[in-house]
Amino acid sequence: MKDIVKQIATTHGLTEKKAKEVVRSFLDAVAADLARGDHVRLTDFGIFEVRERKARHGRNPRTGEKIAIAASRFPAFKAAKKLKDRVGQPQPQAAHP
Repeated sequence: MKDIVKQIATTHGLTEKKAKEVVRSFLDAVAADLARGDHVRLTDFGIFEVRERKARHGRNPRTGEKIAIAASRFPAFKAAKKLKDRVGQPQPQAAHP
């Protein structure tokens, strides 16, 4: 997060403290929406959403005993095509002496 804060501060002429407040506020808003079960769509970036895992049976790895694993909800991210394309492009290689 530190790199993002520095970049935002530099790009927008903010102090790092103010930029950190902005980033924290954004992250808190995303977390609050997800806690309500909503999804957050960032155009050309992706979608943050809540997914559900069904209850299931598993095994304790130490004892091998069967255990019941409760259903749960978890945050997930699905990247937009534009982000996938941007990340998938090869980066220029630095010249080696």
